[in-house]
Amino acid sequence: MKLSKKTLTINGADRTFVCDPDQDTLASVLRRLGLTGTKVGCGTGVCGACSVVLDDKVVRSCTRKIKGIKDFSKVVTIEGIGNPMNPHPLQYAFVHTAAIQCGFCSPGFIMSAYQLLKENQAPSREEVRDWFQKHRNICRCTGYKQIVDGVMEAAAILRGEKTLEDIRFKWEKETDLYGKPLIRPNALAKACGVCDFGDDVALKMPEETLHAVLVMPRVTSHANIIRIDTSEAEKAPGVVQIITAKDVQKAGCKNALMAYTFSPRTLPYDQVHKLIQDEKIISWGNVIAIAVADTKARAQEAAELVKMEYEQLPEYMNYLEAVLPDAMEIHPGMPNIYCQHPLRKGAADDVAKLIEEAAFSVEGSFYSSREPHLSIEGDTVQSYYDEDGLLTVQCKSMTNYFDRDDIAEALGEEIENIRVVENPTGGSFGWAMNAGSYALCAMAAKLTRMPVALHIDYAQFIALSGKRSPAYMNGRLACDAEGKILAGEFDAGMDHGAYHEMGDDKIIRMLRFIFYPYYVPNALGLSRVAITNHAFGTAYRGYGAPQAFTCGEALIDMLAEKAGMDPFEFRYKNIARPGQDNINQVPFLEYPMEAMMDKMKPMYEEAKKKAEEFNAATDGSVRKGVGLAWGGYTVGLGAVDEASVAIELRPDGKFTKYDTWQDQGQGGDAGSLIHTLQALRQYFPQVTPEDIRLVQADTKLCPNTGESAGSRSHFANGKATILAAKNLTDAMRKEDGTYRTYDEMAAEGIPTKYNGDWTAASEWDDLVEIEPNEGMGNPAYAYIYTLFLAEVAVDMRTGKTTVEGFRCVDEVGKVGNVQSLDGQAYGGISHSIGFALSEDYEDVRKHTNMLAAGVPTIKDIPDDMTLIHMNGENARGPWGSSGCSEGFQSGNHVAVLNAINHACGVRIHELPATPEKVKAGIEALAKGEPNPNVPETYFLGSDFYDELEAIKEKPMSL
Repeated sequence: MKLSKKTLTINGADRTFVCDPDQDTLASVLRRLGLTGTKVGCGTGVCGACSVVLDDKVVRSCTRKIKGIKDFSKVVTIEGIGNPMNPHPLQYAFVHTAAIQCGFCSPGFIMSAYQLLKENQAPSREEVRDWFQKHRNICRCTGYKQIVDGVMEAAAILRGEKTLEDIRFKWEKETDLYGKPLIRPNALAKACGVCDFGDDVALKMPEETLHAVLVMPRVTSHANIIRIDTSEAEKAPGVVQIITAKDVQKAGCKNALMAYTFSPRTLPYDQVHKLIQDEKIISWGNVIAIAVADTKARAQEAAELVKMEYEQLPEYMNYLEAVLPDAMEIHPGMPNIYCQHPLRKGAADDVAKLIEEAAFSVEGSFYSSREPHLSIEGDTVQSYYDEDGLLTVQCKSMTNYFDRDDIAEALGEEIENIRVVENPTGGSFGWAMNAGSYALCAMAAKLTRMPVALHIDYAQFIALSGKRSPAYMNGRLACDAEGKILAGEFDAGMDHGAYHEMGDDKIIRMLRFIFYPYYVPNALGLSRVAITNHAFGTAYRGYGAPQAFTCGEALIDMLAEKAGMDPFEFRYKNIARPGQDNINQVPFLEYPMEAMMDKMKPMYEEAKKKAEEFNAATDGSVRKGVGLAWGGYTVGLGAVDEASVAIELRPDGKFTKYDTWQDQGQGGDAGSLIHTLQALRQYFPQVTPEDIRLVQADTKLCPNTGESAGSRSHFANGKATILAAKNLTDAMRKEDGTYRTYDEMAAEGIPTKYNGDWTAASEWDDLVEIEPNEGMGNPAYAYIYTLFLAEVAVDMRTGKTTVEGFRCVDEVGKVGNVQSLDGQAYGGISHSIGFALSEDYEDVRKHTNMLAAGVPTIKDIPDDMTLIHMNGENARGPWGSSGCSEGFQSGNHVAVLNAINHACGVRIHELPATPEKVKAGIEALAKGEPNPNVPETYFLGSDFYDELEAIKEKPMSL
């Protein structure tokens, strides 16, 4: 290795350093110098997280080789423009406009905007958007709108038209802060680049830390392993150990995650989610070894020296292939279809006849794709033994205690010996629910008895991590002559990839959201899930609902057209009203649907009029359209849901809150703070946000508040916080009604820290799991309701669709923090637009980075977005709140598809709606030919009616 001495003028000071000119990038040098505000996401120049200013130009530092940069070039990083004590107006504005969510991409956006405002002090919103498009700044959390807001506010401050105080929300101590734009406690650290994410933690670990890289062959998705040869890798420089399945088994590890089921109709299976493979490859992202060395580079070199011989097996890369009669069992002894759930409502046996004899009926087959999460930060894990001997895993966990149990299972350890800590997390949107990489890093620490940092590059991450489960659906829907829905029917097949866990739960969710929130008096359905050789299906915002809406909301639009009704009026006629039940034969907990549609109606009429006027006045090369779709979700995990938090009185009279509200970017810190503030101010009105310290997401320090999933966190944490505040203040209260100080409690021997332990079952006795014979039940303690409107323009020459505007009306109960709520809404909408138009992880060899997998850029997401929060009172929720997140990524992608159909008469049945598909439909329509985007009825493994009859004859109990 030949090294080079170099000098750069970094943040105004000359910095001399030694580097490897052939390997080092500007990003790697900056980070080694301690300037870790420069983040590396994709590592291939796609995402812009690493953006810095080099000689007055925005550059993506992760791909800028250091040898190509001249000595004394000027570099400005996020640390050079401001700090938490004296932030730059951009940093300040990003905090106060809620442009910071997970915060991983924020330094790159801020540095990009920093150069923009040096060149243009008064940009328009569209010029800001054009700048970020040009410089490839990608955000996955915000939907971009708030980022543009932040730039515009900072520009006004820099021009002297506003002050920092002008953009800060102002409150008085006596003001109720609930629902106000309370800024996130960690936002300023993220805006200034001083928040340490996973790779920053790894870079700053002690010198003796070992480095691990996964050996992932990525040559096949299904094969028998003949031999794994580690001999050359073991002799490589700096290698400590090449860990194989045999090694971890010798060390007492089980080498598999927990096996668990949600449905009595799930076929029994053993621990099939093996972490290190030694017998069979069942998915492209499988791991066959872990290379552990003294440096990351040496671990990477060693990983490449591991060889695998294999015998190719048939690759079943989707559900339709895996369920063919001659398909082999991917997990021997276990049928590929491993769970089926029926739905029978009303005159279920007569549904086919009702549909066939109805005045109007429609049918179709629909596919919702394998959507990749595409968080800007990939996966990164660190493991070590702490001062108490606990094997500690720092990672992106979104369910600390569940992951602790999963890691313990994989390692063959008692759960009391495992500690899980969530690092500041650059988004996950659900993939972080799976503990595979966490357990792999923990195995390396256990076997070497040394601290280990696991490094996973973005191509490995996208292969290793789970994806939204694709689904194929056949559906029919019918109405009478007046447009009232009579009956619906559906047959669904979900592709769950290589592993079983959570698949049975997701198909139950599909039963709950088909035709939501309409009144369908008679329904017959079957939901199935199968193993394939593709990426495993994990949690993703919406969790089973988007798949159901892909079919349901398309059929609603098709039936409205068939009946000759406006799609808005058809929906208005058929939404459930009080006294009418949902698809699972129980009442909705609330009925805000009519009021929500009343709010949407003027926006719909205006958008429709604009589209019609545009189409009439132009040459037809571009046509505009409007699409509607209902969405929504349920809140919580049902009767089994529970949450615990703790509040402690400190010697200074202030408070510390302990919980595991894992912040994946959604604002777990802000949510916890607002609940704690609201609960304590019932007793101490003078308490301010500054009086509350948060300790979060550490199983050693915090009680189990549950998973950051199921849109439950705000609800469950709030409930537990109310109890904790009451328990603490009851202990502090004297007989005269005043409160003891910390010193007085200590003198009397009274504890100063109290838990609040909440369970759903202790509050309500009407929470019933979906039963396995007819799909009846209601396991949810709250609902989310969302109504969407998309405005699109379709280029009739190329088929490219642009979403120009988006409207959303929601009912999520009383708003807790409007900034967090807006962030979830805008972010969910942006993911759904990507889901509708571009996102896909189908080709494992091609879709290896976020750009190839279709991540939407800022110009793919409209700046014209309107949110209307109904802000009602949820009778069950804390302070009248419900939950929110998953409602904003439910049916909204279908609003885009419906708008495409309205614009050009082409209905896309299989996601995503790429320009090629739309163009093919336009050309066929012009020739009077059938739409090529309409698939034949899917074969989902057996005859629909025969399967339902067989299930009917074999009833099960929960």
